[in-house]
Amino acid sequence: MEDYIMISPAIVVHAKLFTDSSSMTIELPVLMTNEGIIEPLMDYCLDRLHARSLSWMKKLLAAARLLFYYSQCNDFEQNSRDLLRNFALRLYSGTFDATGIDPCGLCWKQKPYHEVAATLGMLNDFFEWLENYDPGIIPNANKVLGSRYDEFIKNVAYEYRREKAFLGHTWTLKPNFTPSYFPNSARSPFSNQADPPAFPEDRFMDLITEGFRKGGRLNLRDILITLLLNGAGFRVSETFHLYICDVFPDPQDATMPIVSIHHPVEGKPPADWCDPNGHPFKGNRAAYLSTEYGLLPRNEVFGSLSAGWKGGFHDDKYYKRAYWFPKELGQLFLKIWYAYLQEIALIDRNHPFAFVNLRRGCRGAPYTIHQFNKSHAIACRRIGLIVSKAEGTTPHGHRHAFGRRLSRASVSKDLIRRFMHHSAIESQEVYTQPSRSDIMHELNAAQARMTSIPGSYSNTIPESAITFGESLNARLP
Repeated sequence: MEDYIMISPAIVVHAKLFTDSSSMTIELPVLMTNEGIIEPLMDYCLDRLHARSLSWMKKLLAAARLLFYYSQCNDFEQNSRDLLRNFALRLYSGTFDATGIDPCGLCWKQKPYHEVAATLGMLNDFFEWLENYDPGIIPNANKVLGSRYDEFIKNVAYEYRREKAFLGHTWTLKPNFTPSYFPNSARSPFSNQADPPAFPEDRFMDLITEGFRKGGRLNLRDILITLLLNGAGFRVSETFHLYICDVFPDPQDATMPIVSIHHPVEGKPPADWCDPNGHPFKGNRAAYLSTEYGLLPRNEVFGSLSAGWKGGFHDDKYYKRAYWFPKELGQLFLKIWYAYLQEIALIDRNHPFAFVNLRRGCRGAPYTIHQFNKSHAIACRRIGLIVSKAEGTTPHGHRHAFGRRLSRASVSKDLIRRFMHHSAIESQEVYTQPSRSDIMHELNAAQARMTSIPGSYSNTIPESAITFGESLNARLP
């Protein structure tokens, strides 16, 4: 009878934590094992609560979960340095042998380099933090409090600190680095053979006018969100922090809207938030949501209402303004916005968010990203598009389309950075790289320019190449 490796489960759960004697709680994802919560990870997330998003925390816990499972399958390994090195190797190579058998039972497939680098990078940062947070960590079970898995994490962090120089080549954070034990990898840059995943420009208006139409009725709410993505380059999650008061006509051009999406916590509260005497309350949007509605900012809640906030360039300290390109999409947004306000005017809402659920049962509740993603996919299929990231037909493809449109119009990189609200100018590269058709168009245009130059090689090489090719074809049977 074969021996099977028994792996204790580790799951990510949502926890409400009391950190002091007050009644205030903090919601966090934690990694739960059969011996309880892994506390060093929980402490790390608490320490990064206001600097990192919930999605980042979940990715961190997913990375730690991989290391947790790997350590159980290799609990015979007493040398933590070897454990860390082999863990990195197995992330790259997977755990199946050449015959497709995995005796350890992890069933890991080979991962792309960038995914492994992200996983190791998050664990690297955690170990670095733990070294500073708890400099007294030592591999001595008698001096470590908590569960056996807390002890394991601290022992690994200690070994990582002690062997940092040795592990440096394996746990590098450089995005273009691949370990030296992969043949020729250091000299083999990767190229994205597919076009950047931008939503097809020639189908956008079809999506707006027909995709979001059902039974002759237009889905105004989802059209507005899509216009913010494609016409102003916002991320999907950012649009779900929009308040109704954040949209108004431009005083200098009444046909254009001013849309300012505020930071979900530090953003300025609505101007009409006043005390009984008419004096404005002092506070931010987090205070406004808590005081008026008993709600948390959407980047601090779990479940369907969650919406992240990636940061980046802000036009003011606490908000991002929409820069419409082309401006006609902004004008269309404002017209549809007025119609949408009439549609929701009589719906009871216990929140300030602009986009609401229109279905019975939860009518008036905040609209969710999951609902929009589902609606967007249906709209794409309705006009005959295949829904996939590679085709650019997911919601994020609209942001790519916005960036590429700016690049084609020869807008400067510094302005593109501002319009797309990037912190660094390098961040725009993935959004503005040319498509295959752009490349071929530019090559053909370059050849046409060269042809007009007397005596250039382009006048002789094409003719010689064609003649030579025809002579070769003539010899073929």
